Amino acid sequence: MAVANASVNLFKTITETVGLTTAAIYTAPVAYTGVVLLAQVANISDTTQTINFGYRRNGEDTPIVNDLPVPANDTVNLLSGKLVIETGNILTISGSTATELKFLSSILETSNL
Repeated sequence: MAVANASVNLFKTITETVGLTTAAIYTAPVAYTGVVLLAQVANISDTTQTINFGYRRNGEDTPIVNDLPVPANDTVNLLSGKLVIETGNILTISGSTATELKFLSSILETSNL
């Protein structure tokens, strides 16, 4: 039975400045599965930087990209397709600079109820 006023699908946009330490940038909420539709990072500096992007499940990290070069003043896609993030699982990110990498992601959260 459907819950009154419950959203079945929610679209989210995540923007973050990537830092030097690994940070959780998205956690799939309780009763929802996140589908990552887009994940990209822009390098706004004049030198090549690197990016690390991963998936954390039950405390175990799985790299998606590791030390991926991002050319100066350019953007790279971090996924070649969609990625399903189950309830409680986390996307993580870190880079080679504290301020010059900008992350952008589009996520569809769909209800598990």
